[in-house]
Amino acid sequence: MRDWCLAAGLSAYDRRSREGLLRNLVVREGRRTGDLSVRLVTAPGAPDVAALAAALPATGVVWTRTDALAEVTSGGESELVAGREWIEEELCGLRFRISPDAFFQTNTEMAEELYRLALAYAELDGTETVLDLFCGTGTIGLVMALEARAVLGLELNPRAVADAIANARLNAIDNATFYCGDVADALPELCERAPTPPAVAVVDPPRAGLSKRMLEHLLAARPKRIVYVSCNPTTLAPNARAIVAAGYELERVRPVDMFPQTPHIECVAAFKRAVAGRSAR
Repeated sequence: MRDWCLAAGLSAYDRRSREGLLRNLVVREGRRTGDLSVRLVTAPGAPDVAALAAALPATGVVWTRTDALAEVTSGGESELVAGREWIEEELCGLRFRISPDAFFQTNTEMAEELYRLALAYAELDGTETVLDLFCGTGTIGLVMALEARAVLGLELNPRAVADAIANARLNAIDNATFYCGDVADALPELCERAPTPPAVAVVDPPRAGLSKRMLEHLLAARPKRIVYVSCNPTTLAPNARAIVAAGYELERVRPVDMFPQTPHIECVAAFKRAVAGRSAR
């Protein structure tokens, strides 16, 4: 990549002057499949990306052009230059397709530990309907589907939902259904589609955590158990306080170090709906 940039005389983008071409480079690797995806993000221009694609041993090369002031790696106008758009990775005995705009954990080995922990905290016996909120490409939901009656996933990103549906087919899982929608608005309708009242809800929100409206819908669904996968303890804390105040017990919390030698940490928290007449804590 560096050699290509130097040989072509390409300059880095300067946000202050809004001059230059090269903005970002995103490389995603399937650690267990060997797949490699390269996404080049540039300002509008005409670099010879075909020459770059020919020189790279990648499963796919995507070129994104954007004139946005903010430093972003998505949006704008994207073009598949070579290969295929998605890569595949294996986790927990399942195979997952990952599109360029879809979220997927970057640490494969620890992601597997994270999902197994979430599955253990769900305490499934095979009779439950599980809500998988912020389901992304369906990773957690499909792992849960192996031990649940049914899984209903909800995700705002349509490309991620398409991946989740494809991943269910890829793994011959027929008891998981995925829908595109905002948890803040679509959760009540999702509950209506459930074959049985949801017994377990798994939430994996972005760093901002659950909004007041999302919490209201989640608590109105009255699942027996809530498994909260958090990428930000700062927002997990007030969300946990609200869940406990609504009549749940916080049974356990465990941090998962997905990003060693950084201040970032994932946490998995398990909540159980309190028995009538017993105060939550």
